[in-house]
Amino acid sequence: MEFNFDAGLLLEQIQNTSLLEWTAVAFGATEVLLAKKNNIWLYPTGIIGILCGSILLLNSKLYAETLLHAYYLVMSIYGWANWKNRSQSGASRITKSDSKDQAITFGIAILGWGFLYFMLTRFTDSDVPVIDAFVSSTAWAGMWLLAKRKVENWIWLNISNMVAIPLLYSKQLYMFSFLTLFLFVVAIFGYLDWKKELKNQDEALQTV
Repeated sequence: MEFNFDAGLLLEQIQNTSLLEWTAVAFGATEVLLAKKNNIWLYPTGIIGILCGSILLLNSKLYAETLLHAYYLVMSIYGWANWKNRSQSGASRITKSDSKDQAITFGIAILGWGFLYFMLTRFTDSDVPVIDAFVSSTAWAGMWLLAKRKVENWIWLNISNMVAIPLLYSKQLYMFSFLTLFLFVVAIFGYLDWKKELKNQDEALQTV
């Protein structure tokens, strides 16, 4: 991957950004900020961003990326319902991943990586199938953990972000690269905030 910065191209991208794209970016950034605050409104906010992004992807004939957004939409609806579920099977508060959660998470990441790599190499002209598949599969794992309200979701999402930043930059998608860098920083603080809230929850339970 090459990392040649083109300020003119960046300015041109900003000038040509549509209102729909700005809306998708704004709601996407707001979603992560709400997630950092452990606020359930992250899901309706994220759904709006996903729908706006899906329209853009369909208009660009990026059908595979649209399918990925469909996964995010399903996980957002599932997560919204799961966070509101006050029963034992729900995710009404932050928890840590147990061994079963960890196995499922690694399964999603590894099997997703293999599946996406197969699809990219078989049905697309992608020149970075290994990295592209890795970014998406680790994000899938992070989204599943977020829906389960597991503190480790931030780790998996940032593994994805960490690889996505140079990937997007090398493709001269500077705006998306900078947005992902912003999400990376927010996710670090999100992890610290969730760890602190988890500690407070545990201390509160011990005093009951």
